[in-house]
Amino acid sequence: MRIAVMGAGGVGGYFGARLAAAGADVAFVARGRHLAAMVNEGLRVESACGDLHLKPVQASDDAADIGPVDVVLFAVKLWSTEEAALACRPLVGPGTVVIGLQNGVTGLDTLTGVLGPEVVAGGSAHIAATIAAPGVIRHTGTMARITYGELDGRAPDRLLPFHELAQRAEFDAVLADDVRRVIWEKFAFLAPLSGITALCRLPIGPIRAVPETRALFLDAVAEVAAVARARGVAVAPDLPQRIDTLIDGLVPEMKSSMLQDLERGGRIELPWLSGAVVEQGLALGVPTPVHRTIAAALAPWRNGPPH
Repeated sequence: MRIAVMGAGGVGGYFGARLAAAGADVAFVARGRHLAAMVNEGLRVESACGDLHLKPVQASDDAADIGPVDVVLFAVKLWSTEEAALACRPLVGPGTVVIGLQNGVTGLDTLTGVLGPEVVAGGSAHIAATIAAPGVIRHTGTMARITYGELDGRAPDRLLPFHELAQRAEFDAVLADDVRRVIWEKFAFLAPLSGITALCRLPIGPIRAVPETRALFLDAVAEVAAVARARGVAVAPDLPQRIDTLIDGLVPEMKSSMLQDLERGGRIELPWLSGAVVEQGLALGVPTPVHRTIAAALAPWRNGPPH
């Protein structure tokens, strides 16, 4: 099976490397120093689940060098969605399926608009991983799971070969009947995690230990759940309680990718996370005061440090 990874950051780099180690023919679309390091020195994964050094690595900054594949794992930052969707057209052949593994809930709309709904499947990644250095992916903790499924709920026959392969790789692979619910339930965790850790400039440990910040986190979860239900997505009734339990199981030093981007002085995904909660809440008549505060307080850092 030929697999292309569009975006070889924490998510794409980690899962792509694990799939390659499991025997898949994997090619990465990357750029800059990260691409150069991958080509010259290979791709390293540092993880409590087992370190990995993938060498040689198939990688290019031009999808046309790779050509049509069976599966595309689409894992770019949200602000690059449209540009990357256009760039990955050479990867799409008659039977290709593109699995979106981005944060947020808006990227799939852009992806289907560019490539067509018949090509795109939904997906969700649960992992804390980042580019620690060019050519090096660092995985924090042991959580590493991807979930995927058809957006229209049809039988997932075309995803079965990928699922069989993914089950041989060293991560959790789940084929979902209702992937939209999975995506929104992750968003109900991710948007608060991103927003509260970035707002407080702290990892999850101190946030969950202080009653005031823990309550703020759970209020942000409840807001996302309310927006999801208003959109007709059947998220679990006990979702806030489940996420309350979940955060106690996270390693205390876990940081959201948005906080890591903020600390590096880079652009942040704020408009597609808390910003998207606010925007959709306004459209649906659902109050979102916590996310509105997060979006406003972090707005000066959307495109990097304010000048």
